[in-house]
Amino acid sequence: MPAALCDELCCATILRHMQAETESSSMVSFQEWLDRIARPIEFASRDDGAHLKAITNLSDFISTQVLSALRRQTYSRAIEARLISLRDLFVDFSSSLSPDEQRRRLHAAGLHIQVLRKAARRPDSPTVLSARLAGDIESTAAGRSDLWQLPVRFAKGVGPKRTGVLQRLGIETVEDVFWTIPWRYEDRSVMTPIGNLVPGMVASICGVVGKCEAKRTRNRRLSMLEVGIEDQSGRLQVLFFNQPYLEDTLTVGTRVMLSGRVISGRGDWMVPRMDVAQYEVVGEGMESALHVGRIVPVYHETKGWTSRQMRVLVRNLLTDHGMDLSDHLPVPLRARQRLIPIHEAFQDVHFPKTGTDGHLLGRGKTAAHRRLAFEELLLLQLALASRHRSVYEERKGVRFNPKTPLLAKLVSLLPFRLTAAQERVIREIFRDMISPRPMNRLVQGDVGSGKTAVALQAIVMACGSGYQAALLAPTEILAEQHYRNLSGMLQALGLQAVLVRGGEKASVKNVQVEQLAAGDVKVAIGTHALLQQGITFKNLGLAVIDEQHKFGVLQRKAMIEKGYRPDVLVLTATPIPRTLAMTAYGDLDVSVIDALPPGRKPVRTFLFSEGQRRKAYQIVRDELRADKQAYIVYPLVEESEKVDLQAAIQGAEQLKNGEFSDFRVGLLHGRMKAVEKEAVMTDFKAGIIQLLIATTVIEVGVDVPNATVILIEHAERFGLAQLHQLRGRVGRSSHQAYCLLMAQNLGRRKTESRRRTLGSEESMSAAGERLEALVRSNDGFVIAEDDLRIRGPGEFFGLRQWGMPEFRVANLVRDGDLLEQARQEAFSLLQSDPGLKESAHQGLREAMLRKWEKKLELGSIS
Repeated sequence: MPAALCDELCCATILRHMQAETESSSMVSFQEWLDRIARPIEFASRDDGAHLKAITNLSDFISTQVLSALRRQTYSRAIEARLISLRDLFVDFSSSLSPDEQRRRLHAAGLHIQVLRKAARRPDSPTVLSARLAGDIESTAAGRSDLWQLPVRFAKGVGPKRTGVLQRLGIETVEDVFWTIPWRYEDRSVMTPIGNLVPGMVASICGVVGKCEAKRTRNRRLSMLEVGIEDQSGRLQVLFFNQPYLEDTLTVGTRVMLSGRVISGRGDWMVPRMDVAQYEVVGEGMESALHVGRIVPVYHETKGWTSRQMRVLVRNLLTDHGMDLSDHLPVPLRARQRLIPIHEAFQDVHFPKTGTDGHLLGRGKTAAHRRLAFEELLLLQLALASRHRSVYEERKGVRFNPKTPLLAKLVSLLPFRLTAAQERVIREIFRDMISPRPMNRLVQGDVGSGKTAVALQAIVMACGSGYQAALLAPTEILAEQHYRNLSGMLQALGLQAVLVRGGEKASVKNVQVEQLAAGDVKVAIGTHALLQQGITFKNLGLAVIDEQHKFGVLQRKAMIEKGYRPDVLVLTATPIPRTLAMTAYGDLDVSVIDALPPGRKPVRTFLFSEGQRRKAYQIVRDELRADKQAYIVYPLVEESEKVDLQAAIQGAEQLKNGEFSDFRVGLLHGRMKAVEKEAVMTDFKAGIIQLLIATTVIEVGVDVPNATVILIEHAERFGLAQLHQLRGRVGRSSHQAYCLLMAQNLGRRKTESRRRTLGSEESMSAAGERLEALVRSNDGFVIAEDDLRIRGPGEFFGLRQWGMPEFRVANLVRDGDLLEQARQEAFSLLQSDPGLKESAHQGLREAMLRKWEKKLELGSIS
């Protein structure tokens, strides 16, 4: 048998034997374990590395064994650091390394093993590696629980100056560092021979510096370092500008790894060049190959802090504290959900093993991402379930009379019949109102579904029972419309209503304050002005909050904080996908009005490009000539330097004197005085104004049944939910209505990334996708799901202050199934241990309160 084949079989046999022994043994002494991983290293080192060619998987074997050992036993920091350094020597160990480099690493590994063997013989050394779950539990129990309050400023490489920089990234503690996960990954683990490089490709190479020459450019007075890199297959030229200090680092004979984009060489076309993104000197002390030669994490950066610095910080903190992490999730829960331990999750999410599936990494679907996302979602669901439980157990001080004669009188006054969906939701609301527990209910209904009529029933029951009611709207225009629509009917029932506005005269406001405090006014309608100081109610029994997302989930308790304990009814015409409902409104009971009033025709929606503008205008003119009314909506009020948008004021003037000079044109925008806005809306509702040019102040609630067409300028600038709201301003009668989307610059593809990013793919313009979704469907819930998928949860509601919780790992689009599982686990845990007071749940309870106690007002729970 040839000697080479014999060596290969011998090495393979040793590695298989080592692997089998480790897998089959549940108890292994530390000394025995060291002997086993030393054998293949010593075999490869024999005869000055003569058996190197026989090694095929030493890298995977050593890496796997060391990580396995670190997971099963807690070590002193010195031993832990030595084990990690041993692993780092073999992370990229392969035949692509030169024989000299392979021999150097084997020699360094031998030295590490010698030191570890000496440590193993000391009395205080670890004696046993346990593969049983009990070992995992003991390790968890010994974990530190104070990393959330350990300042990052004391970490190596940070200090006072960089602390402020990290705070801009939301990093203040060691725990914050661990939870700041990469936003993408680059695969620099595969080393491409220089001879195989092709211009345009993104690659990683490993070679030796053959030339390093400092120069100066002629014209721009820049310093330039010209470096030649060589391997056995060819040569590569690299230029570094304004980095003269690299001349001392990249000396001739130094072995380096580089990653970047290959570009065509100049002059000698045979020598390619590389636009280097990252470089690493190989064998630089015990420094790990963090930036090349592996799957590399890429983090969000800010001025003064780069991904390179972040990788070093994370690696150092994982080395110092990774095994100290306390795992909050109870072992039975982790077993049910098949979740890996927390320290393993952080290690793998920041520094994925070579060979990890790139698409899973890019999509955030690895076991490590799943583990961290689940914990985030579970903590929120525990907080929401706890608050829901505390509200459910609370006894309310108001008692409503479901038999008040005002309800029967209201039914007789309504000019229409309620739909079956409206009647069902009203029954759910009445059941809540007459129960001994506070109502906390969300009513979802598509635009035009009749939510206001439903809310009116609740208001009348409250007032008929001797209490006051407050109706809060997101804008003054909507508040004024509610007042106009409801005040007459309330007056017919003998109930006085008042409109509370922020800019009201002092004399008017003083009278309103007195009437509300005395109980003379039964219904107050307004915006957030109702929450201002100085306004008090005699006996507030019901708070109706319209278009909740405009206020913010966490602001809806502002009235309760003022000392009132009313029943709360939340209305939204923005259909909310199930995942968001479980998150933003997870502590509310939900009702859905899923049917429109009879006789309504679906709005026909068309998408126009700039070249089809005349056709769109013709549709508007045709409707106006048929004695109908129309809207034209602009996204801004004034000219903006940042975005090339036509302003509503300028557009109104041009259209009034041009395309629509034959019609009566009005203008409405948010910066007009309340009296001016009210006058314009009154004229539009009366038909005096035929064409209303407006900004998005008409987005919600404006109700003019004779308006049959809406043209939306720069529709690509709007979100899907917002466009659906705007479309809901028409189609409010039996006449056919039209929504015309005027869009520009659609179909552009996203700019290709200059680096190879794992899991990223070119996609159709998101704006084009949104608009096509609107053309396809009139169903608000279908559109909401599309909007959530296309834009993600952060943009779905538009602004953070609208109430969406922020996650560092979880994504509600991607992790909808995890959210459902986390919710089930949360309710199950609270059912068995309502206060999370069992010892196994203490860490979970503390983590939940740290994260959500102030944000979700969990005072009664803590």
